[in-house]
Amino acid sequence: MTATTTPFVQPVLSARRRWTVLAVCCLSMFVVGLDTTIVNVGLPAIGRGLGVGTRSLEWTVDAYTIVMAGLLISSGALADRFGRRRVFQSGLVLFGAASLVCAAAGSVGALVAARAVQGMGASMLSPVALAIVVNTMPDPRERAQAIGVWASVFGLSMAVGPVTGGALVAALGWRSLFWINAPVIVAALVLSAVFVPESRGPRARRIDAPGQALLTVAIAVWIGVLIEGPRMGWTSPAALTAYGFAAVVTVGFVWVERGRHEPLMDLRLFRSPVFGGAVLGAVAVFVALNATLLLNTLYLQHTRGFTPLAAGAATLPMAIGAALCAPWSGHLVGRIGPRLPLSLAGGFITAGGLCLVGLDRHTGLSLLLMAYLLIGIGFGFANAPITNTAVSGLPPARAAVAGAITSTARQIGSALGIALAGGLVAHSTPSDLAQASRPGWILVATCGLLLLFMAHVARRDRR
Repeated sequence: MTATTTPFVQPVLSARRRWTVLAVCCLSMFVVGLDTTIVNVGLPAIGRGLGVGTRSLEWTVDAYTIVMAGLLISSGALADRFGRRRVFQSGLVLFGAASLVCAAAGSVGALVAARAVQGMGASMLSPVALAIVVNTMPDPRERAQAIGVWASVFGLSMAVGPVTGGALVAALGWRSLFWINAPVIVAALVLSAVFVPESRGPRARRIDAPGQALLTVAIAVWIGVLIEGPRMGWTSPAALTAYGFAAVVTVGFVWVERGRHEPLMDLRLFRSPVFGGAVLGAVAVFVALNATLLLNTLYLQHTRGFTPLAAGAATLPMAIGAALCAPWSGHLVGRIGPRLPLSLAGGFITAGGLCLVGLDRHTGLSLLLMAYLLIGIGFGFANAPITNTAVSGLPPARAAVAGAITSTARQIGSALGIALAGGLVAHSTPSDLAQASRPGWILVATCGLLLLFMAHVARRDRR
């Protein structure tokens, strides 16, 4: 006799139920994306409240993104094995509990630790939510539109984070940045229990503990060196040792993954230029966004003397641009594919970055608002084509893996953007911060050019 296993059968849902499931997943992803950027505008207030400087403030942002990036793929594997809804709800509980600890933190160490736990919870939401959406939508056209909506909501949440954060800090103080998560998490838990069906992968993958450990360490060390580089010196013995250690861990990760039957990260996916380009594009988009948000926060509040509310309000054009263009981008991807929205994303981000390469203490507010609008429009167009490109060439059963890798790329991009931008201005005074930030705006424009190149390659590959 041979043992057989009964595959988990995904129930066929009505159109109304399918789009309700999408709405529930989008609600959870909204709060995950919001927490990636909402803290940025509150950093000066957090620093004053806890008595810390810029470098420690970077860790309050990057502790979240580093841990989230390191655990995303394993969370996707856990969801395939134990059930996507179950892991999704566990992530909501962990994320909500960590948010409450963040709100009550009395020291920067406690805040950074709680942010890391928040990242653990968020890692159980992003790829799992995407896998739930993909497996709920059997029709490829409907699935592309749903992915566009999902990616648009996630991108929109990150764009409106600074505006929301500024209003909360001005009205209720910086701790409200974390209290705000509680009602959203409770609502998502209730709605997921009622509307989201359980689903699993057709075959549960083993947990790759060595790969998981190596990936997390590699990401943490590379980002940590970028954050701490200005303090310890880029060519100091400590920095050189860190570079060597990070390189060894990275090579070790690739070697381990290539030799495993069920690796944490299937490196064969990167043989596809389209998939590899989508991952690189995800990194570029989120480097640009997070560098923009951090440089904007420090420049407006430290150099121009804006209040947190005013600094958040200044990013309204960015939020409006993303809000208008993200749904449009999802619609375009569903109808004609990713090339046009990707081209628009690259063009607008490049233009926005170039607007501010000559930034100084007296740059006109109209130019600042125009740059933020252009970057917001570009960001709004970017997410849907990148996400769709990453998963459209794979069967739905592999959506969790592809979604986890692209989500990891987004979070790596977020951490890189914060680390690179923070390193540029770490030792700047309010009077010279604008000039020190100029390479950051060149970086933003370069990320836009990379997206334009991706769109060109995609067009060529279709011929």
